[in-house]
Amino acid sequence: MKDARTILVVDDESSLRLTLSLLLQKSGYNVVTAADGMDALQCLQGQSFDLMFMDLNMPGMSGIDLLVEVHSQKPKLPVLILTAHATLETAIQAVRLGARDYLIKPAEPELILARLSEILDTEEQQPARKREIVSQVQDLLAELQQLDRTDSVPPNHNHVSFPSDPAQLLSKGPFTLDLHARHVMFKNSYLPVTGLYFDYLLALLRHAPKPVSYKALVKEAQSYDADLVEAKDLTRWRIYELRKLIELDLQNPQYILTIRGVGYRIEV
Repeated sequence: MKDARTILVVDDESSLRLTLSLLLQKSGYNVVTAADGMDALQCLQGQSFDLMFMDLNMPGMSGIDLLVEVHSQKPKLPVLILTAHATLETAIQAVRLGARDYLIKPAEPELILARLSEILDTEEQQPARKREIVSQVQDLLAELQQLDRTDSVPPNHNHVSFPSDPAQLLSKGPFTLDLHARHVMFKNSYLPVTGLYFDYLLALLRHAPKPVSYKALVKEAQSYDADLVEAKDLTRWRIYELRKLIELDLQNPQYILTIRGVGYRIEV
């Protein structure tokens, strides 16, 4: 029989620690709890864990600082954020720093257990080299974003000439993409979408208005066969950066829409 997995729960709210511990223990997991970041680091020094639940808003060492330290000491330890104090910026930052997912309190017990099981099963199935690659990919995401932003842009943003050959163009709704020059017009204005962001937008528009799954989006935009966990991580902040260029209100996007449990679609 396989040994029970051990989960570290880090949260300054005693009621949350107790509730989550009981839920996990009832589901067959061993549980260790910590009330703050320093307590958590001491636990990590003393034994091995299969996954860590962590709040972001804690006294003393913040959740983000703890995440950085955990990723430095235990780069292969999956971290699942569970917090009530959520913004999209902190969610993106947490994923960039190595968190596997970001759940908002109060999360349904079924969702917590399902996401936990999915992450642990993926960890077990991945060979060591693949886990190493995933870790490297997460570390390189921020660098890739900077490289994307240095891609060439037209010298005159307001006067981009598009080819007359319809084979070079993809037009849907307010979007027109020059597939050769890799330029984007949105509502008749140049949109500085470059690098992989162009490829993500292109993949969404090719399927519009149908949704594109996380895995399909990574496959089309990056030519990479990712599992579901990797695909969610890789697409989440790419979509966020695209929304920053397109949407007027990031909290209520009108064009790039999330299809929960599936992926994303673009409204045209």
